[in-house]
Amino acid sequence: MSVRVGRLLHSRRPARETNIDLGKSSAYVVLFSEIGFVLLATVLAGTLAGYWLDQRLGTIPIFVLVGFAVGGSSGAIACWRLISRFLTEMDDSDKS
Repeated sequence: MSVRVGRLLHSRRPARETNIDLGKSSAYVVLFSEIGFVLLATVLAGTLAGYWLDQRLGTIPIFVLVGFAVGGSSGAIACWRLISRFLTEMDDSDKS
């Protein structure tokens, strides 16, 4: 659904032409929420795995930091792939 706004009556300048596409807006909301969940899950999994390993080995929290870094980097890679796939699909839908 798109709404086109024309020229306003008794206006000195023309109104901006806006297109509101609810399908694309909801797609962006889904993308951003998916990015949040992916980052949360990967960082949390890496940190918890590092904590578990530190508890098993009785070491200082070095593996928590390593797990956090591994979780953050894997989350960043996953987000990169999500965004790339999303932009490719948006370009394909704009062309057709």
